[in-house]
Amino acid sequence: MVTPSQSEAAYQYVKLRTDKRVAYVTIHRPPVNALSTAVIAELAACMERLAVDTEVKAIVLTGEGKLFVAGADIKEFSGAFGDKEQGSLMALSASQTFQRIAAMTKPVICAINGGALGGGLELAMCCHLRIAANDAQLGLPELKLGLIPGYGGTQRLARLVGQAKAVEMILMSRPITGKEAERIGLVNRAVPADELQSTAVQWAEYIASERSSVSVAAALKAISRGLDVTLEEGLQLEAELFGELFVSEDMREGVTAFVEKRKAGFRDR
Repeated sequence: MVTPSQSEAAYQYVKLRTDKRVAYVTIHRPPVNALSTAVIAELAACMERLAVDTEVKAIVLTGEGKLFVAGADIKEFSGAFGDKEQGSLMALSASQTFQRIAAMTKPVICAINGGALGGGLELAMCCHLRIAANDAQLGLPELKLGLIPGYGGTQRLARLVGQAKAVEMILMSRPITGKEAERIGLVNRAVPADELQSTAVQWAEYIASERSSVSVAAALKAISRGLDVTLEEGLQLEAELFGELFVSEDMREGVTAFVEKRKAGFRDR
């Protein structure tokens, strides 16, 4: 269970609290947590704040109420009818925010309650780990609007589940359940709805208490940056990051603890 938070902060559409070195970010825009321009801007500001907060080692992202995020705020799209440049800028702004989340060196765990549709699934896919309720609905229905996913969906979905399944999900526009999402690798774990939050908390607290933030950051850099380069370049990056850890206090502590057969006491340095 989540214990009372040690610190809290609130935006208009995003709730933030921290506890045990874990930040809990909750999107709060009733009734369906639609991603308006203002919501995305607040989420960006919140994540940028957490990126430099040395007291935070892991982040849990979820939505308030019965849904994670039902999608983008479609009403905002009507204001861009006939304006190609405005439509492109709207998509680019959101996708750049999501990419900054994906590039964070602190793990972001997405707890998908209810539905993650359209922009909601695109936001979930930019997180490092995803846990969904068994009966959650995940999908990219943009083609029903005469659009395509514009916040990274066509790129991230294919990378996560493969081209064929991504094409099927996008062209058919049918959502899948959390259990099916786990089967195809879209989420890491599907659990009963009443266990969703506690599972996300367990994962986040485990990382925050049992892992060095230095090595976690290096691992996330190696994985995310390695996807955008050749295998040879990725191996070189991995070796460089591996070497950099040899001058960290936590590497010395981890190796010494292993030799001495005791639990490591990492100090995130």
